[in-house]
Amino acid sequence: MFRQQLKSKLHRAAITDANVDYEGSITIPTDLMRAVDLWVGEKVLVTSITNGARLETYIIEGAESSQQIVINGAAAHLIGKGHRVTIMAWGLDEKPIVPKRLLLNERNEIVNDTVK
Repeated sequence: MFRQQLKSKLHRAAITDANVDYEGSITIPTDLMRAVDLWVGEKVLVTSITNGARLETYIIEGAESSQQIVINGAAAHLIGKGHRVTIMAWGLDEKPIVPKRLLLNERNEIVNDTVK
């Protein structure tokens, strides 16, 4: 039986901008996407550590190594610039998935890859 499991996690990411007028999504730099195996267009759950908001959206790629993580569209009413968030994606498999997890600092630099 296939089970939905955590496969990717960026923990304590800092939202660097929020753009209500954009179509919708979350912009993540390509280096961070690669590090945790996220794809353009992939559905993610974004949870605000700052205010507890939770929302689902999809990923658009940001500039390599830019450290810019941007909430776009209506989601920017719930999660704003300066919020700290956790970004998670899920996979389906019959066997346990070992998720790729990264802890980020306030500049969206990788602190470690042992986040639980």
